[in-house]
Amino acid sequence: MSKAFGFVDYGGPQTQEFLDRPAPDPGPGQLRIAVRAAGVNPVDWKIRRGLLGRGRELPAVLGTEAAGVVERIGPGVEGFTPGDEVFGVTAAGAYAEQALLVAAQSARKPAGVGFDQAAALPVAAAAADDGVRDVGLGSGRTLLILGIAGGVGSAAAQIARSRGLRVIGTASDANRGHVESLGAVQVRYGAGVAERIRAAAPDGVDGILDLVGGEDLRAAAETLADRSKLVSTVDPDTVAELGGRYITRSTTSGSLAALAAMVAAGTLDPHITGRHPLAHAAHALALVESGHVRGKLVLEIG
Repeated sequence: MSKAFGFVDYGGPQTQEFLDRPAPDPGPGQLRIAVRAAGVNPVDWKIRRGLLGRGRELPAVLGTEAAGVVERIGPGVEGFTPGDEVFGVTAAGAYAEQALLVAAQSARKPAGVGFDQAAALPVAAAAADDGVRDVGLGSGRTLLILGIAGGVGSAAAQIARSRGLRVIGTASDANRGHVESLGAVQVRYGAGVAERIRAAAPDGVDGILDLVGGEDLRAAAETLADRSKLVSTVDPDTVAELGGRYITRSTTSGSLAALAAMVAAGTLDPHITGRHPLAHAAHALALVESGHVRGKLVLEIG
């Protein structure tokens, strides 16, 4: 039997528990891996709470990204063999000793990249990559990232900087040092944020990547003249109302391989701020659910 951590009903943390299950069989287009690391993300608790739909077969394993070693290959999969070290988007949960990856959204892990680093890429870094691309600014322009201190924001700042952009980001004053380490200018969020953004960027901002939504998004949008350069990853209704658009996701094997190459080259640091064993999965997810985690948390397994 294979150990996993998941939920038996939709709701809060009280629905979570450890599960013993047979090793999953890979279906068409899937890889089964022995998991070495799994990323912990806000989307995980949102799935558990049913905020993204309630159509999953229960019990369900938590987690949406993992890295490990290929054990079996499903029908129709090409380009992977047993023994390959890989990472990617999961088909059926990541907080587990064995998991299924979507082959079309998986890539080989470079030798110089750790399993923990690779497991931190398919959700947050890939969303950051898509978001920076969607905003579509050229070198020398100024990008404002709302909520820069988290996993997506930290990756987006580095990706944007690697493309020649100047980056400003909203974060708490406690995260000023972290934001500056990303090569960005920190602006405190909350009441009066629009005035502080204008002070940090007297010539204005050329694009906004929103990772928080709500009133901070409304306030920040006042500083942007061209609303076609406003992209949100979290609030589709508000961003549409403001004249922007919701992020277009396009995670592929190629895009993941490119992110891993950036990590190997030292131009992208996933900023893993906490590593926890599978036995402490509930604690790790609670930290992420609190909304106050800087960078990324991962589970180390096996």
